[in-house]
This record gives sequence, structure tokens and C-alpha cells, in this order.
Amino acid sequence: MIYITTPITTSRLVLQPIAVDDYAFVLQLVNSDGWIQFIGDRNVHSEEAAKAYIRKIQQTPNLIYWVARLNDNQTPVGIISYMKRVYLDNYDLGFAFLPQFQQQGLAFEAARGILDFVTNNMHEKTILATLLPENVKSIKLLEKLGFQFSATVDVEKECLHIYQLNVT
Repeated sequence: MIYITTPITTSRLVLQPIAVDDYAFVLQLVNSDGWIQFIGDRNVHSEEAAKAYIRKIQQTPNLIYWVARLNDNQTPVGIISYMKRVYLDNYDLGFAFLPQFQQQGLAFEAARGILDFVTNNMHEKTILATLLPENVKSIKLLEKLGFQFSATVDVEKECLHIYQLNVT
């Protein structure tokens, strides 16, 4: 089980482990068009469902969600996840940002902060990312971070692309 309690700070963001108090933000994010299209409907449509969803995340071994907040006013803008999926040999990096905070370099900054943290503190040498092949914006972001296409995998009748980052 991985426990992370220390916030990670970047030039514009603070990344903090998800908390039940983040339920309103999570409710908004998981029902955004991009989340539903590229991650899937999680059937989180109420305050209580959002709180239960967060509790489930917090209780899942080998799964960390950080909420990315703007440094200046603590507005939550996105999520970065880091998890060990059963069908992958290494941990998987994920990210999702509210539409109004996309295309501003915030997801890159947050992902870079998490990558630096896990490589320096958890000594990870290979990090993966899985996504739908039509998720072009996320693919571009992964490539900008140094990830390269590695393979495809079929998961629950969906073909996912695996991108890999090797840290030296």
C-alpha cells in the first residue's frame, strides 16, 4: 500500500492527495464530456456518490489520486492518478482536467511534478500510461513528457494504447 501525504508544489500548482472534501470538484470532473468520452461514466451523479467514489479510491491499494489546485487561490483544476493496474507490469500515470483549465500547460506541469516525485522518491524506472487511441490531446501530452508508444492491450473489450517512459 502506498501512502502519500505530502503536497507536491510546482510553479502554478499544488498537488494534494484526494480528500472526501473534494467531492464537489470530483462530481464536476467525472461528469465532464472529456472524462465520459475517454475514461467512462462512473455513475457518480450526486454528492453522496462522489464521496463514496473518493472513499473507494482512498481504500484501493496501489492507487493514488492527487487533486491539482491553482497555487494562488486553491481552485481545483484536475486530477493526476498513479496506479498499479492488474494488466500492467508497471505503474500507470493518468490525468484529467476540467475543460476550462485545458490547453494551458497545467496538465503537463502537474504530470511532470508527479513523475519527478515518483522517480525521485519511489525510484520508479519505468512508468506507463494507458489510453484510448482516439485521445489525441492526451497522446500529445504524453509524448511531450517523453513517453513513447509501446503496445496495445485489450481490456474489457476495449483496445487501449500503452505508452512507456523509461527513466534513466
